[in-house]
Formats: sequence, structure tokens, C-alpha cells
Amino acid sequence: VGVVVLAACGSSSSGASNQYGTGGGATVPATGPVTAATPGALGTNPAAAGECAKADGSSPKTMQFAAAPPNCLDAGKTYIAEITTNFGVVPVTLNASVSPLTMNSFVNLARFHYFDGTICHRAIKTFVVQCGDPTATGSGGPGYSFPDELTKLVGYHIGSVAMANSGPDTNGSQFFLITGDSGAQLPPKYNLVGDIDQNDFSVLQALDAVANPQDGPPLQPIDITSITITER
Repeated sequence: VGVVVLAACGSSSSGASNQYGTGGGATVPATGPVTAATPGALGTNPAAAGECAKADGSSPKTMQFAAAPPNCLDAGKTYIAEITTNFGVVPVTLNASVSPLTMNSFVNLARFHYFDGTICHRAIKTFVVQCGDPTATGSGGPGYSFPDELTKLVGYHIGSVAMANSGPDTNGSQFFLITGDSGAQLPPKYNLVGDIDQNDFSVLQALDAVANPQDGPPLQPIDITSITITER
């Protein structure tokens, strides 16, 4: 993947770069077009019917979905995603007030073990670590997309977690963790997933330490063992 100043560098199915200027000189977290589910790929899994994953984590691992999930969350509850990596655990408090569709999709994918055993395919020092693509190509997705939720979004900071995209209303499964000031200056064009508490920045800093000075994969592999959801 080549570096294009003021442009997104996610790969598309044709190999072309998606170009969305940041206004700040940094490359943009981006994805290729969402990969559609193919006949037979869904099997008999309930996810094919648009059902919710089980909250106890007992749903089978599922990698393709026929459509975005229905509402699978309980009103009034706080949801925390624990991203377990080979560098440690990153707890992310999800944000329902700013981006409920994003939170619902992220929780459901995690409960279907979609992210388990994947790698973070892109990491740029003091900018972002981008994950959530099982194909590690920058073009992988769950087979559906969902709309932008930007009306209540005021911006980002170090520790924000947001959705990568390839343009308006193309959110799927890829997300990024903001690891430095360059990422915090991104324009509010990316659905907010949630936030990492400042007391839990040690693993985030470890991820940034192995990030690439250029646009590309990390200098050492960043593996996601699992993402588990807790409620309170």
C-alpha cells in the first residue's frame, strides 16, 4: 500500500487508493469496498437471518453476514469491549449516545467471534493502529455496511477508537485506535466506537512503539486474540 499525502490508502478491489483529504497532511484510515456475502458462505448460522449473537459468547464463529444486525443491546447498559492483543488487553468503553448503530454492530461482531484470531494490518506511528479486517488486505468486511453517525461527533483524542471507511456510509468491521497527536487531528468523518481510559494507555503506547514510521503494517505483528464484551 503506497503513501499518498492527503489521501486514504486503503486498498480497493481494483487496487486503486480511496482519496479523502484530512486537511492535516496525514493519511486517512480507510477500507476498500465492503465484500458482499457469497452464496454458501453463510451456511446455516443464525447470523444469515439477521439475528443477534448470544450475550454469553456461545454463538459460533461467523465471518460473513447477510445484513447488519437488528438492535441487540439493552437500553441503559454500559458496554465495554476488551481487545486482547499479544501486547496486552485494551479496554474500550463503547459510546451509545454518539453512535448507537456502530456500537450495536461492533458488539454483535465481537460476540460472533468475528475479530478473534485476526491481525492489525496497518499501524502508523503517532497516528493510528487499524484492525478488524480478517483478510488483512484492507478490503475485508462482514458483508454489510451501515450509515455514518456524525451529527453528535465533536472530534477525537488519543485513545479514541473509530470506524475506518471508504467514503460516506461504508462502515463495516474495520476500526482504528488513535495512538498519537496526528490521529487526534483527524476530521470528524469516522464513526466513534468508544474510548480507552487514560489509565489504560500502557498497551496503546506499546502498540504505537511497534508502529511503522511510514504507512504500512506494524514493524512487529499486532495480533488480536479476541474481543470480548462485558456489560454493566
